[in-house]
Amino acid sequence: MTHTSEQIKVRFPPSPTGLCHVGTARMALLNTLFARKNAGTIVFRSEDTDRERSKKEFEDDIIESLTWLGLSYDSFFRQSERTAIYTAAIQKLIDEGKAYLSEEESKKDAGVMVQLVRLKNPGKTVTFADIIRGDITFDTTELGDFAIARALDDPLYHLAVVIDDADMGITHVIRGEEHISNTPRQILIQEALGYPRPQYAHYPLFLGADRAKLSKRMGDVSVREYRNQGYLPEALLNFVGTLGWTPPSGKEILSLAEMIEEFDLADLHKSGAVFDITKLRWYNREYLQQLSAEEFERYIAPTLQTALEARNLQYNDLMVQKILPILRERIHISSDIGEMVAEGELDFFFAEPKPESARIPEKKSNAADAARHLQHAHDTLIGLSDWNEQAIKDALWDYATEHGRGAVLWPLRYALSARDKSPDPFAIAAIIGKEATLSRINYAIGVLRI
Repeated sequence: MTHTSEQIKVRFPPSPTGLCHVGTARMALLNTLFARKNAGTIVFRSEDTDRERSKKEFEDDIIESLTWLGLSYDSFFRQSERTAIYTAAIQKLIDEGKAYLSEEESKKDAGVMVQLVRLKNPGKTVTFADIIRGDITFDTTELGDFAIARALDDPLYHLAVVIDDADMGITHVIRGEEHISNTPRQILIQEALGYPRPQYAHYPLFLGADRAKLSKRMGDVSVREYRNQGYLPEALLNFVGTLGWTPPSGKEILSLAEMIEEFDLADLHKSGAVFDITKLRWYNREYLQQLSAEEFERYIAPTLQTALEARNLQYNDLMVQKILPILRERIHISSDIGEMVAEGELDFFFAEPKPESARIPEKKSNAADAARHLQHAHDTLIGLSDWNEQAIKDALWDYATEHGRGAVLWPLRYALSARDKSPDPFAIAAIIGKEATLSRINYAIGVLRI
């Protein structure tokens, strides 16, 4: 579905009452895909009419988070700076007999009288065409004369949105399905003010793994939180963009430019998409694999350094460069490294391990055999000039095969790492170097002979 570029204008209308959540990011992305596909423009509109809850810090976070994700806009407005426009519209409705002032008791404070402005509801049936869902019909009679302002200079959400959409020339309102019930009120206000009706598209909400509405436990957290966990912006954007939308190409890994190229509003699914954290982690891992060694090191360095310091271990640039392939193979997000370090999984790369004598032999073996195998490994490796993983493996493999790989290689791996689970001994030896390898083997032999 291609649209005439002169017509297209959409909006990002977040309320700055909290941090930027994934739902806000999805709204901004879908509007971006549609507008950019059709050479349209995007308005960022900070809907801060909730004076008690709206905060500048939340507005800043939303802007920063969307920018981090690579989403841009063409103009910016703040509703709190447009009061005069709303006041003029409210007065016009009152003057024309389409709205009226109403003295009422406050719902929050019993006995306190407040003044509201209510729209005279004609009680008609409203039908609007939804690009995703088709025609939707409401009987507005049950809405009664609903409030549109708390005072002449204090508009409520529905009125401010309608005035802004018309004043800014918004042609398409692309938003979540929770706003479907808001649409009939907004259409009545449009008609009372003589405004044109924009086209609507209401997409389904994210669902948790249990197919209930997405909760914080299931992943409905701020974009900042995902950023802090180590998700790359490209991965989060790709994941959010393809939830509830299947690109015609069938590709899973798509840049923003590629999503724009393939996007059509009519292709959005009508049912809710499950927000699968496991799938999001998969996306991030796919993008991590594309990073150069230098980029990957910059990505993991802050998390790794902080985690090592928490265990009183020294960050070592040379050692970090050597273990990059292991880390890249094992993690999905940088916070995984923090967990690995906290559990001691990387200690032996940054400090001398202290193996326990009872755990050095393989379960089916004994201390004497383990000491003998370790001595053979030491005597073999001391004369090895070409020190790399394959050369170390070639030097020991036949002996291990002859005497039992578990019996030979378990003591060696444990001597080098003091861990029940770790990379294979050839990889560890290649990384820590010849001197450290021989020293650790000698130490383990000494422990066995005490």
